[in-house]
Amino acid sequence: MPWYLDVKLNYVSYLYIKIIEMKKMEARNFDIAFTAIAPAIWGSTYLVTTEFLPAGYPLTVAMLRALPAGLLLLLVVRQMPTGIWWARSFLLGALNFSFFWAMLFVSAYRLPGGVAATVGAVQPLIVVLLSRVVLGSPIRILSIVGGLAGMAGVALLVLTPGAALDPLGVVAGLAGAVSMAFGTVLSRHWTPPVSPLTFTAWQLAAGGLLLVPVAMFFEPPLPALTASNIMGFAYLGLIGAAFTYLLWFRGLSRLEPSQVAPLGFLSPVVAILLGWGVLGQQMTAVQVFGIVVVFASVWMSQQAQMVRRTVPGRT
Repeated sequence: MPWYLDVKLNYVSYLYIKIIEMKKMEARNFDIAFTAIAPAIWGSTYLVTTEFLPAGYPLTVAMLRALPAGLLLLLVVRQMPTGIWWARSFLLGALNFSFFWAMLFVSAYRLPGGVAATVGAVQPLIVVLLSRVVLGSPIRILSIVGGLAGMAGVALLVLTPGAALDPLGVVAGLAGAVSMAFGTVLSRHWTPPVSPLTFTAWQLAAGGLLLVPVAMFFEPPLPALTASNIMGFAYLGLIGAAFTYLLWFRGLSRLEPSQVAPLGFLSPVVAILLGWGVLGQQMTAVQVFGIVVVFASVWMSQQAQMVRRTVPGRT
């Protein structure tokens, strides 16, 4: 083959490979943006809970957020787990919902909101370490830096100078972060033989069922519900649980856990913005800087996962 034809063939191959890489990057960016909708919606949970739901029933609220949504999705998909997936569904339901939400509420009750949010923000760092142990994913320095920056950004958003530390509250917050981190990594490690919708239904139903005896034992029955209460429960169940976790587990099926977990930093950002825009709460310059830091941390965490593929040249 003449040398100029060989050079032309190399150039065409290079262009083809670059086009494929661009297409993959576009799909990846779409998956990241689509998955980020979930934690953004979770940021509205505080507003809905405080404005639409009866106060003092955190475990009951968590149960009613998960179980009806899971049962509804099961009616839609009409598919139950089989074999080992019964145990895995209940374990993941406990990690991602039951135990995680219970520890989250204990932490929220025993710690100021800013401290609880800052402690929980350690989750992406735990996901990076667990991904290395369970999935064999490399630990990238930029991921660690992004996780630390995200914690700092959340602290700037929600931490107050007079915040006090309660040892039990801190332990509960860390336990919740570890629980969600294990759930995130195992959801990717155990590739389900079903669609993300069915996988979401299994976990929500299992997590809700596990919360039923806990809520009944630790909390009194709910009072008579008003129309606004029913609207709040419907929003948290259908939008805040079924829809968002469908997006979350879809993202985990397509992206690395260390890419998905840092997106959770968006929740406190949305909560602060809703408090400012809807409830008329004041936003300080420090909080604005915290928002910038959070977005920078999410960007760094995504950049850390971009592995540059080099194509060997031909002589």
